[in-house]
Amino acid sequence: MTTSQVSIIKDGSAFLNGRFVDADIRIDGAMFAEEAGAKGGTIDAAGCYVIPGLVDLHFHGSAGADISDGDLDGLHRMGAYEASRGVTAMCPATMTLSEEQLTAAAEAAASYVPEANEADLVGINMEGPFISPSKVGAQNPDYVRNPGVNEFRRLQEVSGGLFKLVDIAPEEPGADAFIETLADEVRISVAHTCTDYDTASHAFDAGAKHITHLYNAMDPMHHRKPGPIPAAAEHEDVTAEIIADGVHIHPAMVRLAFKLFGDDRMILISDTLRAAGLGDGVYDLGGQDVTVHGYEARIDNGALAGSVSDLMRCFYVAVREMGIPLESAVKAASANPARALGLADRYGSLDADHVADAVLLDKKTLEVRQVILRGRAIL
Repeated sequence: MTTSQVSIIKDGSAFLNGRFVDADIRIDGAMFAEEAGAKGGTIDAAGCYVIPGLVDLHFHGSAGADISDGDLDGLHRMGAYEASRGVTAMCPATMTLSEEQLTAAAEAAASYVPEANEADLVGINMEGPFISPSKVGAQNPDYVRNPGVNEFRRLQEVSGGLFKLVDIAPEEPGADAFIETLADEVRISVAHTCTDYDTASHAFDAGAKHITHLYNAMDPMHHRKPGPIPAAAEHEDVTAEIIADGVHIHPAMVRLAFKLFGDDRMILISDTLRAAGLGDGVYDLGGQDVTVHGYEARIDNGALAGSVSDLMRCFYVAVREMGIPLESAVKAASANPARALGLADRYGSLDADHVADAVLLDKKTLEVRQVILRGRAIL
């Protein structure tokens, strides 16, 4: 796959300041700019929406690879597949594994330098192992352990600071100390948890600022036992991620989440496993077999095991099948995740001085017509 330098994206409906406007987007080298660079071609965006490149802060793999493999070649396959689908910045998630395996994954990620047609690796999401043994989902229960500050810092050092998110179950021993110690060093997310409302509220008060795959692997809302979801909604600095693949969550509950949190705090994620971009079959996820049929992926006990819908498809489903406004979905798949990762000054926007990642979507179908990656059109 080749790339070609772009200077102007012309005659499209561009997503600027939270809405679509008729505007030309100018690029200088790898960055959006006030004035176009001297070298580069023009992309005709007539009939297209021009949106920022998508940012997926929670997926495990694609194209047959998984970050937990600790395989650099696999990360390159993931990067190429994600970029081809308009996901230009990726923050893949590790599983509940041994520290040795997580170290290998961190080392591989730290070594990743994208090729011209590959997404940037902008962080790592540490989904396990500091979760509840009663809410493991598709995680491996053999490696579940209590939150450990020293372990996290060892892994962070190996990664070169790439860990941007870390999940915990706030009801487990050591969670309070973990949050209080690390809240200023990494974004802490409540996840895979049996926590009640009061414990979750305490965690958010202490510095947790995110909630992982809303509704999934947590107690549901109940009028006498509210659980963690209302606690997260009441803390205005907490972001909520959600899997809008049409399998994990009913459309009405996705719409409810956007109303509850607002579209500045909602984040669309894919939670894909290595089968994304491939077909039906049996695949590995953290040492467990996962059977994929269509858009469903399940472990042997029947539990859902992540997704096979990449973030661009989740975006499409959210808008076309769930009734999420297009503008809200764009924010939830680009600017909001970039902000949650502390990268809003570089990603998730078409504004000048941001990395020149953009996707042209057909206005009638929302299908991807063109991807611009770091100022170059993927051909």
